[in-house]
Amino acid sequence: MVVWGRNAVIEALKSGRDIEKILVAYDSHPPKELLKLAKAQGIKVQKVSRAKVEELSGTKKTQGVIALLSPVSYVPPMELFEDTLRRNTFFIVIDHITDPQNVGSLLRSCEVLGGAGAILPKDRTSPINEVVVKASAGAVFHLKLSRVSNLSNALRDFKDMGGWVFAVERGGKDIRGFDIPTPCCLILGSEGEGVSNKLMKLADEVLSIPMKGKVSSLNVGVAGAIAMWEVAKGNL
Repeated sequence: MVVWGRNAVIEALKSGRDIEKILVAYDSHPPKELLKLAKAQGIKVQKVSRAKVEELSGTKKTQGVIALLSPVSYVPPMELFEDTLRRNTFFIVIDHITDPQNVGSLLRSCEVLGGAGAILPKDRTSPINEVVVKASAGAVFHLKLSRVSNLSNALRDFKDMGGWVFAVERGGKDIRGFDIPTPCCLILGSEGEGVSNKLMKLADEVLSIPMKGKVSSLNVGVAGAIAMWEVAKGNL
């Protein structure tokens, strides 16, 4: 959902709605109140061309600013963690994956295999938009999704609660021979950069999917599905 116009965006911010990001045209100067509210809520304000603003809104009457509202409601990370522990299951960590098709695919696999949900960072990650909803086949509406400013801090809290943290990345232990304990989370990184160094250091173990072919890596959506299956297979 797109909200356009300065006053409308300010009211959306005041309402507490889940806003993915705010786009401002390069040649526009949004009100200080708008920028202050966005900063206080940790909502990213991104400069783009006026043509992009008008394309997304479908009108030229935007006053150079639009807000992209999330189709889902986010929960506090503690709610996701508590549900994971209560159900003795897993959740996934979407570590700066920008392709909405991959994010949707991961969320679909998570729901199908009994995961509690996902946690993702506020920056440099695909928003939960219409593309993600469609790619997930609607799974987003059955999961607990949390969005945080700092993944490392959030996962430390999960570990303090008794959860396990595993990174799915090359160079680790063979996932087939590792008995993955629950409750846990699986960190899945972008195809370009992989799991970030901070999260790798935080992980209790790095798990890898063995490969024999000439292609050097799996699509993150496929790799994530395999890893989630390894966690869930004993409870299916």
